[in-house]
Amino acid sequence: MSELRLLKKIPTWVQYLMVAGVIWVLPILFSGSAYWKGILVVIAMNIMLAMSLNLILGYTGQLNLGHSAFFGVGAYTTTLLIKKAGFTFWMAALSGSFLAGAVGIFLAFFATRLKGHYLAIASMAFAIILHQILLNWDSMTSGPLGIYGIPAPTPINLFGTEIKFNNNVNYFYLVATVTMITYIILGNLLRSPIGDTLRAIREDEVSAASLGINAKLWKIFAFGIGAFIAGLAGAFYPSFVGTLVPDAFAVVESFTYLAMVIVGGMGTMFGPIIGAIVLTTLPELLRSLGDARLLVYGISLTLVVLFMPGGILQAFQTIKDKFFKSN
Repeated sequence: MSELRLLKKIPTWVQYLMVAGVIWVLPILFSGSAYWKGILVVIAMNIMLAMSLNLILGYTGQLNLGHSAFFGVGAYTTTLLIKKAGFTFWMAALSGSFLAGAVGIFLAFFATRLKGHYLAIASMAFAIILHQILLNWDSMTSGPLGIYGIPAPTPINLFGTEIKFNNNVNYFYLVATVTMITYIILGNLLRSPIGDTLRAIREDEVSAASLGINAKLWKIFAFGIGAFIAGLAGAFYPSFVGTLVPDAFAVVESFTYLAMVIVGGMGTMFGPIIGAIVLTTLPELLRSLGDARLLVYGISLTLVVLFMPGGILQAFQTIKDKFFKSN
């Protein structure tokens, strides 16, 4: 499925400027609510997670149900390097992201031999194993008690001004900027011949092999890049919440990221962003309903899957085509 044709008519650099403007304005719009400023940070992290899973699932066709494991590797590695090894946040975050990518490549060496539900089960088992390690390795992770007192990222000096990240506004600008850079890099990557290669593997691996494409190598590549980005999102998580517990990376979280990709529009760049925004804000908007919000949330997801198999992005395109056709 292609992106919205309306967006294709807008020059790429104009789209980036528009996004940068939205990022700048959002904290101002929610200036009266510290709670929603925090939700903005969560949305930015979830967009990174959805985009990274979409690279593996939407563009390469690998059903990965263990994505929360890479998120956890990035979070715990970053935290432990800061707390136990004295690393700065920036060095720890980079190290955690690379380790998550390395773990993704290691898993892919075995997982790429599997397909369909076998791959899904294997990746889910990996996430369960990692969760159990985080729970039971008390001497390193503090187990279910968690790690507390995680500091904010080290301040940076920009044009002679020291920027601190001990507030949600600056932290949102930081995470959103990294998310936007990730989007730009992924977009350029997927518009290149590499993107065509990954899509060819997704559509028909046998035909791709007949063209000389090494499917296993490219699947490992997609897993590694996707895991790296998920680890990068994980690196920002501990400093944001200030604490780190294993349950934040339980396997059920992987299904949330999967829902974001499917609901938004799998196999597109913009779809997972929509999915991450909708599925992060919807539970918060329904919070006043109490436990009934879970019923409404579940029904909403079911309706999207049943009646919009291409996701919200496809629904937007369908409505747009019908509207202009009728006018």
